[in-house]
Amino acid sequence: MERPLGIVLVSGGMDSLVALAIANQTHRLALIHFNYGQKAEGRELEAFHRISEFYRAEQRLSVDLSYWKKIGGTSLIDQNSEIPSGLSDGIPTTYVPFRNAQLVSVAVSWGEVIGAEAIFIGAVEEDSAGYPDCRREFYTAFNRLIDLGTRPSTSMEVKTPLIGMKKNEIVKLGVRLKVPFELSWSCYRGGPKSCGQCDSCLRRLRAFREAGYPDPLEYENNLLNGTRVGD
Repeated sequence: MERPLGIVLVSGGMDSLVALAIANQTHRLALIHFNYGQKAEGRELEAFHRISEFYRAEQRLSVDLSYWKKIGGTSLIDQNSEIPSGLSDGIPTTYVPFRNAQLVSVAVSWGEVIGAEAIFIGAVEEDSAGYPDCRREFYTAFNRLIDLGTRPSTSMEVKTPLIGMKKNEIVKLGVRLKVPFELSWSCYRGGPKSCGQCDSCLRRLRAFREAGYPDPLEYENNLLNGTRVGD
C-alpha cells in the first residue's frame, strides 16, 4: 500500500531537518520552503535544495513571501536593524509577527491541491517564550481551522513531532536517524560561515554540546564559550 503524502516545512535549520527525517519514516515527501527577505535567505534556500536532494523528495516548492519586507517589525528582515548577539530572553527582535500561521496556511493550500494528509513542522515548545507561534495549543487550534476552512473531503493535520523535546534531545534523535546536519543552516545572519553569536547559533551550539556530539558546521566565533570554534 502506498504511503500517504506529507508536506514538510523546511527552513533549512536543525529542527525542520529532524522533523523531515521523522516524516520520511511514514510519508512520501513534499517539501516547502519560504523566502521572505530574511537576512540568511540565500543560505537557507541553498540548504533547502541540498536537503531536498538528499531525501529525494517527491515534490518541492519554494514560495516567495516578500511582502514581509514591507510589513517589517523584525530584525530578521530589516536591513537597518542589527540581529543581536547572545541568547535572548522573552520575545526577541527576530520574531516575525504571526509568521508560522502564514507559513502553515500556504502549506494547507498546497496540501489541498496535491492531496497531502499531513503537514510536518519542526516547532519546539522550548522556544515558545520567545516565539508564541511555537506553542502546542497554537497548532491544536490551527488544526481546528483546517477542519473549518477546507473542503469536507479534505483530511489534513499539522503534526509537530518535536514540540515537547529539548534541543539536545533533537540532536540525539537526529543522530539516531542519521540526518545530514552538515547540510543544514541555522544562523540568522547570512555568510560563508555561521556567526556563532546570534541566538539561533548559540542554541544550536549548546544543544550539540549538551548532546555530546560535534556540530559539523563551521562558525566564525563561538560566543557560547568566548572562543573561535576549533581553538
